[in-house]
Amino acid sequence: MVVQISPSILSADFARLADEAARVGDVADWLHVDVMDNHFVPNLTLGLPVVESLLKATQLPVDCHLMIEDPDRWAVGYAEAGAGSVTIHAEAAKAPVRTLRAIREAGARAGFALNPATPVEPYEDLLGEIDMLLVMTVEPGFGGQRFLDIVLPKVRRARELIERHGGEIWLQVDGGVSAATIERCADAGADVFVAGNAVYGAEDAAQAVRDLRDRAESAFKKRTAAS
Repeated sequence: MVVQISPSILSADFARLADEAARVGDVADWLHVDVMDNHFVPNLTLGLPVVESLLKATQLPVDCHLMIEDPDRWAVGYAEAGAGSVTIHAEAAKAPVRTLRAIREAGARAGFALNPATPVEPYEDLLGEIDMLLVMTVEPGFGGQRFLDIVLPKVRRARELIERHGGEIWLQVDGGVSAATIERCADAGADVFVAGNAVYGAEDAAQAVRDLRDRAESAFKKRTAAS
């Protein structure tokens, strides 16, 4: 596994998104964009026009996390706009296989997200259709929430299923990821880490990314040695 850090602009200054992207541009792997519609989650953030503008302002690949109703209708547009990864929620998608395939056909990586209470086992058959599985470690909708340790067993189970499947699938965690929690996530098997406040709440956002990467890589090495 290769550790990847994806700073979330949900915790950035929305009036200065280009500058905020530049703060992590040399060290981050992705720029995580939470698209919320105030229906699937109780918050409203930004949509496709802002993503299109952001794509012109950063060299980082953009990871679009769609926390919206009817992602089957809207997801492909983000891929066609140039997002490197587009993630839809299990709880919202009505035709997940068709939508995931359409995302891939449009040139993006296809992600599939699970809320904290959504089990991973019923979706094992979909692993062949995805490039990344996202396990939410908070209830989706707002940044700055406390990390839910109760989700870690599901992260471990997801890693087991991915390894059994044998595909090149990334395992992402999103919510409350910080210097205090990232090692537990890596130990459970995650390899892509979304961090909002831990990065954009720091005086030096780039150094925060480096520190998070170091912690995750250390935990991964310990996990590998133990196995």
